[in-house]
Amino acid sequence: MSKNNFIKDVKSNIKENKATFAVYIVLRAFVITSMVISLVRGDFESAFVCALSLALFLVPAFLERNLKIELPGVLEIIILLFIFAAEILGEINAYYVKVPLWDTMLHTVNGFLCAAIGFALIDILNRNEKFKFELSPLYVAIVAFCFSMTIGVLWEFFEFGVDNVLNTDMQKDVVVNHITSVTLDPLQANNTVTISDIKEVVINGEALGVGGYLDIGLYDTMKDLLVNFIGALVFSIIGFFYIKNRGKGKIAKNFIPTLRKKEDADELMEPCESDKQQCNLLP
Repeated sequence: MSKNNFIKDVKSNIKENKATFAVYIVLRAFVITSMVISLVRGDFESAFVCALSLALFLVPAFLERNLKIELPGVLEIIILLFIFAAEILGEINAYYVKVPLWDTMLHTVNGFLCAAIGFALIDILNRNEKFKFELSPLYVAIVAFCFSMTIGVLWEFFEFGVDNVLNTDMQKDVVVNHITSVTLDPLQANNTVTISDIKEVVINGEALGVGGYLDIGLYDTMKDLLVNFIGALVFSIIGFFYIKNRGKGKIAKNFIPTLRKKEDADELMEPCESDKQQCNLLP
């Protein structure tokens, strides 16, 4: 693609996606401000998180350019907000600790978005004329659901690995007041023993002071996978009816990436005939 065509393509995308571009500019300004403040304070870890966020903001545009796909405006805005909520608000501003259910909300959204991406990947393949098979709407929905759950599981593996290698706490601990375990059975006969109404736990002679037993990550992991399941299931159902009625679902259209037209996929070799003409993309 020539430099002129590239610039025209960028201007065309901005013109057609004004809301997305505005959100991108506002969030980028917030992140840059946060990075400057972090550098002034000498908080280089937070500054790194800000730099990472700025890089992640470029991922949607990178995918569109290199994979020849079109991300719906709503999907792109949610991706940008998701990155900002997870990295800037969640990590730097400690929303994961300060705001109840913040992590739960993000994992639910993640399950929904990953199902949309998985759905788009298999649907694009399914509609490709080079392939001689046709997948049923139910099969596509199941694959999208499984794709989302796989991403969720891999992320939990990542959290577990980072916590154990770097001594972090990505898998947040939960205070519980009762436990049931066969390990406590004095007869070693695989019988469960329940300890209820736990008020305090003493370790090495010192009370933890948390008001109960401190679960190390299990509850958080299972909760994250459960809400990921819910998000994936919701979109898989939406996607099923989208394919069944072939593109009539208004909700699904806002979240499913699509292939560009052939002329767009060929690096936009020919510019639009006039400024008023739009380089439309496939629905």
